Amino acid sequence: MNRRNVTLHTVLAAAMVSLAGCSSPSPTFYALRADEASAATSTAASAVPTSAAALDVVVGPVTVPDMVDRPQIVTRNPDNTIEMNECARWASPLKLDVGRVVAADLAQRLDTARVSTVDAGAATAPVWRVRVDITRIDSVLGDSVTIDAQWVVKPPGHEALTLGHTVAHEQVASGAYGALVDAHDRALATISADIAAAIRADRATVGNAKN
Repeated sequence: MNRRNVTLHTVLAAAMVSLAGCSSPSPTFYALRADEASAATSTAASAVPTSAAALDVVVGPVTVPDMVDRPQIVTRNPDNTIEMNECARWASPLKLDVGRVVAADLAQRLDTARVSTVDAGAATAPVWRVRVDITRIDSVLGDSVTIDAQWVVKPPGHEALTLGHTVAHEQVASGAYGALVDAHDRALATISADIAAAIRADRATVGNAKN
């Protein structure tokens, strides 16, 4: 066997290993999405009438545990072993997608288009800053998703921080990865709802202090 054939066989072997256990030759990519269904209800339920369109919010940094910070969707089996599925992957880095979805959820819940994951620094108007540290993501196919998050809200021009902790638990409707990702979406919506409530409360407090 010549050198070229050895190289070819090595590449093919590596490809076969990477696709082991995969019924399809190409992976399916999944993206998180904002929770549009609850946005109207959350806004209507707010007890603080605000001209929320004036809010500027920056979401970031966002962190996720190292175990799930990878392209593969990581799940826990009933025997507590961990599986990284080569054929079910995130379409973009998980912490970036979480930040994008939290920002979109906050934009809906606070009724403002000026929510971003990009901090332009001192050149921009005063902004509310939100940090989200996801400390645990427990995903079980066909069962449930639990996301444990610690978050911080910092009002513009104020040193006082609001610290929050949300544990969101959602049932998974089926054994499909799409249903698992949907449960992630709902869990992040719960976290976003708590953050939005903190921003509304802080804004009311800041407004009263100025009067």
